[in-house]
Order: sequence, then structure tokens, then C-alpha cells
Amino acid sequence: MRLVLNVLWLVLSGFWMALGYVLAGLVLLLPIVTIPFSLAAFRIAGFCLWPFGRTLVPHRGSGALAGIGNVIWIVFAGWWLALGHLLTGAALCLTVVGIPFGIANFKLIPVSLVPLGSRVVPLGSPEAQAGVAV
Repeated sequence: MRLVLNVLWLVLSGFWMALGYVLAGLVLLLPIVTIPFSLAAFRIAGFCLWPFGRTLVPHRGSGALAGIGNVIWIVFAGWWLALGHLLTGAALCLTVVGIPFGIANFKLIPVSLVPLGSRVVPLGSPEAQAGVAV
């Protein structure tokens, strides 16, 4: 079932949203200081391509620097990625078939705003069950 959901997700919105994250990651590679942000963008792009069967958990080792980095991320990339998820989710909710995918887009808005300090893990992993990545 996850395969079917992931393929439908990829066709309906996953490819375009992941493309937005890749574009943000490439732009953030230009200044050397923002390379950690581009790595986060690429990580979330992979999650956005194939989200079903994986989840996001907070990383235990992240601290104040991740919080400061998230504020910088919101200013430069996060707000327009979140807007993309909001608009795509609203458009998908206009159809009966697209409602679950619209809701999935809405669930990706928080990670599009604050990607630093979280990790993508498989659903059955110990980190997913504990809710915290080591």
C-alpha cells in the first residue's frame, strides 16, 4: 500500500515540491556559510519525494545553533516552501481523491519551516518508536 501511495504522491505533488527543495538547496550551496542549510534542503527533498513509510523525529544532539539556523532558514527559504505546500495541499483538497495527499502536504509545512534538528527515519525503526533520533 505504501508503494501505491508513494507513486501517487510522486505524480500529484511530490516531484514538484521536491524540485523546490532541490532548487533551494542549490541556491544555498553558493555561499559557503549556508552549506548546512542546503544539506537540510536535500534531505527534506528526498523525504518529500517518498514520504510514506518514513517519519521525522527530533534529533537529540541539536541545540541552540539549530534554533538559530531555523530562523535563518525561515527567512531565506522556509516561508516560500511552506507556501508551496499550503497551495498544493489546498489544490489537492479540491478533489476527493486528492484529500489524503493534501493533508500530507499540510503535515509537511512544519518541516519546511524548521528542518534543522530533525531526521528522517523509517517508521519501524527504534528512533521512530521512541520519537527521538540519537
